[in-house]
Amino acid sequence: MKKYLLPLLSALALLAAGCSGGQDNGRDADGEATLTVAATPVPHTEILKEIKPLLAKQGVKLEIRVFTDYVQPNMQVAQKQLDANFFQTGPYLDAFNKERGTDLVKVVGVHIEPFGAYSRKYTSIDQLPDGANVVIPNDPSNGSRALLLLAQHRLIALAAPDDRLATLKDIVANPKHLKFRELEAAMLPRVLGEVDLALINTNYALAAKLNPVKDALLIEDKESPYVNFLVARPDNKDDPRVQKLAAALTSPEVKAFIEKTYGGAVQPAF
Repeated sequence: MKKYLLPLLSALALLAAGCSGGQDNGRDADGEATLTVAATPVPHTEILKEIKPLLAKQGVKLEIRVFTDYVQPNMQVAQKQLDANFFQTGPYLDAFNKERGTDLVKVVGVHIEPFGAYSRKYTSIDQLPDGANVVIPNDPSNGSRALLLLAQHRLIALAAPDDRLATLKDIVANPKHLKFRELEAAMLPRVLGEVDLALINTNYALAAKLNPVKDALLIEDKESPYVNFLVARPDNKDDPRVQKLAAALTSPEVKAFIEKTYGGAVQPAF
């Protein structure tokens, strides 16, 4: 039996090498440097698609994995299933790292999506009735972002007006007796017709054909601290592929694309 064992092990080793040969240090079988990035559909995936040709000229093959939630893009980067992601704000990333024990890092800030409050029933925030049903995102960062916007317009008051992790428990005044419900951020456009007011992230608003500039009853101003970042891990943030993507995302071409495509609903942060 032993005389057959060595050839068998050698054959298995060669087979394993062949199976893993599709990528080597981020390069595919054709020798291109492949970079796999998670993104939500609008505007992040659209922006990434815009720069694919630019990166290809620099020898980087960009693969985009589209997600509709805010958890898996981070978990899969942390677990090294993906190289980077592009969908989230700095405060959301900070809260996620704290809650999940991850150590993902910001690479570069790209754009701002002003957060808005929407209604199918009313055309002005002044029409919002006493006891109105209001839905906000259920994650710590975006939930507090919604509350801060409402507080800015004096619909509620918070114990700490600048607390970026404020919760419903921090409401100290609610003159209109608003009734709050927390839902996953992606669900909010779907229930818009069933509630009086929904506070929706712009990426989900755009995907639902809502124009934040025209349709939002309330919207963040240009001083919003919620910049959307390209995010990676400490071990790969300086990878040449990631740095080429960062440079492309903050290029004049992307700035022009954002300004032309989104008409103020998405604003360059560079």
